[in-house]
Amino acid sequence: MKKIILSLLCAVSLPVIAQEKIEMLFDSPDARDRHIDMTDLTVDPGMTVYRPAHPNGVAVIMCPGGGYSHQAAQHEGHDMAQWMNAQGITYVVLKYRIPKGRYELPLQDAEQAVRLVRSHADEWGVDPSKIGIMGASAGGHLATTLATHYTDSLSRPDFQILFYPVVTMDEFYTHMGSRINLLGKNATPEQIAEYSNELHVNARTPRAFIMLSSDDRAVPAANSINYYMALVNNGVPASLHTYPVGGHGWGFRDSFPYKRQWTGELEKWIREEIL
Repeated sequence: MKKIILSLLCAVSLPVIAQEKIEMLFDSPDARDRHIDMTDLTVDPGMTVYRPAHPNGVAVIMCPGGGYSHQAAQHEGHDMAQWMNAQGITYVVLKYRIPKGRYELPLQDAEQAVRLVRSHADEWGVDPSKIGIMGASAGGHLATTLATHYTDSLSRPDFQILFYPVVTMDEFYTHMGSRINLLGKNATPEQIAEYSNELHVNARTPRAFIMLSSDDRAVPAANSINYYMALVNNGVPASLHTYPVGGHGWGFRDSFPYKRQWTGELEKWIREEIL
């Protein structure tokens, strides 16, 4: 069992909608033992939990993007807390380890986050069958990796929400920076296939909400579209939303011209498909 450090912050320091903020750090002896660069601030994995005043039973764990080299934890993470809490959702921002070629590390941290939320379900007002994983860009790759490679029922998410995700490691349409940072420069064909998540969808893969911009030049639309088709072909409920402009990496930014559309569509999907 990994050591967990909890720090409860006064609700006064949070938006009025948020009832409580909890910081949890995962103990990571594996990182220390293998001499990962300790100057990297993401070496110590953990998560920030934003609890709403009136939880509706749904929990969402967010994996920020950053090409597996860093984490865009503000606009693809913490900035969404007040909006999520306003819906009654228990919202979690995951701080996962940067892999530097050690591809197993982010997945371990995502699994640990799901297990921890399940273990605190009663305490936090969460339904253990309504815990979802959400990810943006490379964080979307981590989310789809968890959705297709989870170890057991305790680490399996019940749904997935994907912002312009990296899904494949296929060189023809992956994001090469994410692939190199995850698998290294000399990835084997077996590793590439293992972490091309569209190849691992089955009937037990969680239902999905996917969104992207058609003019995304960083992560080709084929990542989302091929994953969506794999879900459909395996009988997994999936919702795909494409917007004509916006590029890549918009997250919760007000500058994205379709913010009102995607937030409304996601709220409706959670209300009708998850609640």
